[in-house]
Amino acid sequence: MKHLRLNSFHLSIPIAALMLLTSPLRAEETIKAALQQSVDHHIATGVVGLVADKDKILDIAAAGVSNQATKAPMQKDSLFWIASMTKSFTAAAFMMLVDEGRVKIDDPVEKYLPEFKNQMVADKDDPKKLHPPAHPITIKEVLSHTSGLILAGDKSLKRTNSLKDDVAQFGAAPLRQEPGTKFEYNNSGINTAARIIEVLSGAPYAEFLQKRILDPLGMKDTTFWPTEEQGKRLAYSARFTADKKGLEDIDFAKDLKPALIEKLGHGVTVPHDVLANYGMGKLEEYYHHYADGAGGLFSTASDVAKFAQWLLNKGEWKGKRLLSEESVRQLGAVQSGEVMVNPNEGYGLGMFVKKRQDESVSVGSFGHRGARRTVFWVDPTNQLVVVLLVQRMDMTGEQQKEIYGSFSKPRWKNLGNSDRVRNGNHVVSPWRRSGMMRTGFSGALPVVASFKTMRDRLRANLAGSAE
Repeated sequence: MKHLRLNSFHLSIPIAALMLLTSPLRAEETIKAALQQSVDHHIATGVVGLVADKDKILDIAAAGVSNQATKAPMQKDSLFWIASMTKSFTAAAFMMLVDEGRVKIDDPVEKYLPEFKNQMVADKDDPKKLHPPAHPITIKEVLSHTSGLILAGDKSLKRTNSLKDDVAQFGAAPLRQEPGTKFEYNNSGINTAARIIEVLSGAPYAEFLQKRILDPLGMKDTTFWPTEEQGKRLAYSARFTADKKGLEDIDFAKDLKPALIEKLGHGVTVPHDVLANYGMGKLEEYYHHYADGAGGLFSTASDVAKFAQWLLNKGEWKGKRLLSEESVRQLGAVQSGEVMVNPNEGYGLGMFVKKRQDESVSVGSFGHRGARRTVFWVDPTNQLVVVLLVQRMDMTGEQQKEIYGSFSKPRWKNLGNSDRVRNGNHVVSPWRRSGMMRTGFSGALPVVASFKTMRDRLRANLAGSAE
């Protein structure tokens, strides 16, 4: 199976690899075995994988541990920081306001945030020289990383723990380039959209998200501020040991004294597991109840699946329409224009969109990745969603190839790949047609079944196992 080369913002996940078709083992056991390989090879300490259709979870499995110190087994309901996957939630929330006629995605940002009026563009050769932009930045551009806004990590910006104050700084800074001319992955744009949600709704961004998406979908484990109980289910993030031969859990709180924690947190209680994984900055976020619309959510595989299933159902959930079909289409349609995102993807509204089938998801699939290797995809063509959750900080390129390549072992006979060609109702690999068996980091991979066939066989297999 061919995979996309990975980097910090580009995570590969083959849908087909999470589905059992012909093995006599239960689907969960086979998936868990594949996940376990990554643990055994010290690529991840723990991982959770899930595949679902629009109505139900077809399979979910967990492998490894969530905490190396306690050796607590990874559970299907373990909590993960999903980081930039939050962008998709923010964009979906924004489109609810579009449905209500309060805003249009082609509107200029300055229409709702006056602090963006008269924003200038810095000259690429001399940043001190400024000139007016060809047009004011639009909402579509901030939601598709093409606005040219100052980068969220720019040293000139001050951390305020307030969307209002953060976004005011973005508006006061010069644009890095002309709007709409370059894709530049940037949290500033998404948080600008989150601030517009606050202005138009009159509610804090997190409250709007809770009432309009998380509560209606029953996403009880999705939050910006995990509770003590949720903290105990938190999957710890791992990194290389000093000798690069193993993995160790990170611990940013080991040198923090209880008195200092109480002082910095202004008396607000933050679960120790959250501090250990994400550092002292969480004290301020809890105290100010700050919600980062570009990367602050924590969630579980089942909760993320609900969000993805809702989108697969074109905005309808359990018979109730929460988002219009047109808004869902806009989320998953390329909005980045002709500017290059990467060779295989464009960018929609808070979503990466497949333009080429470089991995098992179909062209037109949309979803997002997170900083510590989480990912979800919605595949409308095959009517499937997939979620993979892992917490790893410094995974190498070779390890990334293996963790995702391990899902395409030769014993799984009927998996599709990106080189497949249609043959009636089946998919036949051109390598198999020519009598050759493709090899590589994923191993040999014969291909004989379409995704529709895979889905139907998986359902039958699961039904048979339950009898």
